[in-house]
Amino acid sequence: MASTVYFGSARQAQLVPEETLPFKLERIIEKLQIRDRVKDEVVAIKMHLGGNVGYSTIHPVFVRRVVDAVKQGGGKPFVCDLSRAVLTAHTRGYTAETVGCPIVPTDGPNEKYVYWYERPFMNIDRWGMGGFMHDATFLIDLAHIKGHPSCGFGGCMKNLALGGFVYETRGKIHDTSHHKKYWFAEKCPDDAIRKKIIEGCPLNGIIEDRNDPRELHLHVENCNQCKRCLNIAPQGSLEIRPDTFAAFQQACAIAVDIVLSTFAPEKRVFLSVANQLTAVCDCFGFTGMSVLPDIGVFGSDDPVAIETAVLDKVAELKVIPENLPRCMEHQPNAGHPFQQIHGPYKDPYIMVRECERLGHGTTDYELVDIMPVRESGVMDTFIDTSDAA
Repeated sequence: MASTVYFGSARQAQLVPEETLPFKLERIIEKLQIRDRVKDEVVAIKMHLGGNVGYSTIHPVFVRRVVDAVKQGGGKPFVCDLSRAVLTAHTRGYTAETVGCPIVPTDGPNEKYVYWYERPFMNIDRWGMGGFMHDATFLIDLAHIKGHPSCGFGGCMKNLALGGFVYETRGKIHDTSHHKKYWFAEKCPDDAIRKKIIEGCPLNGIIEDRNDPRELHLHVENCNQCKRCLNIAPQGSLEIRPDTFAAFQQACAIAVDIVLSTFAPEKRVFLSVANQLTAVCDCFGFTGMSVLPDIGVFGSDDPVAIETAVLDKVAELKVIPENLPRCMEHQPNAGHPFQQIHGPYKDPYIMVRECERLGHGTTDYELVDIMPVRESGVMDTFIDTSDAA
């Protein structure tokens, strides 16, 4: 059976606040009956609070509407993210006063409040989930949509998979891309050729291994699988394979599975804000130009359905190539817009399909527009600005 995903477009017909995204988010909150569901619940609102001088994370105006809805329903909300992001959140406008509730580290102020799960996968034996999020009784996953250099796309799932776990686990999730060997030094003993391989990548995607100069290290985040390096490397010495890039998303799906296992299905809500869609994750600590047009806000009880709906909406758009950082290149024939930015092997649907396989929702969804944009040739609402200064 199809899951319902509510949607509010970033577009508006009239110059009235009721047609803007905060009000459309409010309508989605009503559709999902959040106020009716959170009475006496301890509600973890999982966000990505960004870092450094980033300003493309979800604006406090949106966060406040979610927090107020929880409080009006009799719930006890707190916003949470990784400890280092929480420590500097006030410099980006996130305080208890602006969002309306406490902001706490998922794993405690000393990064030691952790629940460990044994789930062997590649290089990962155990997974450390933040204790404060674990102990909550209700989850609201409030995610900012953007590109991501490891998997093409960051949304609700990645918000839980990386933001819900301690730094040790986060590091190991990233290291899954190096679990299977891709460089075979014995087939390229020539130092000069190794240097040419490194120099042949315009994206700094291959570097000399810091522990052994005979080994090469693939910067998975930089690599867009253009395969220029394979034109230089001796046959069989270097492999650029889809599974190297899929491993990160497979690991993230396991992390999502662990988080969602701590909340009953009826006590989970997923909200996504798809504006200021930048090329890379908010954890980079800065905001670049938007590489895709603003889309809007989404909401659902089904994480698989909402991620699929977001990705399908993005698929309708065209990348703005002139807005890409000059260290990146647009590949217009690579597939989905996020693949055009990060490479064809970074299929943003991999994590979605993995979570569907793990039983956390369906890719079959019905998109319900909570305020369809009415086309009009004239402005129905006239705003008198004659007295404006």
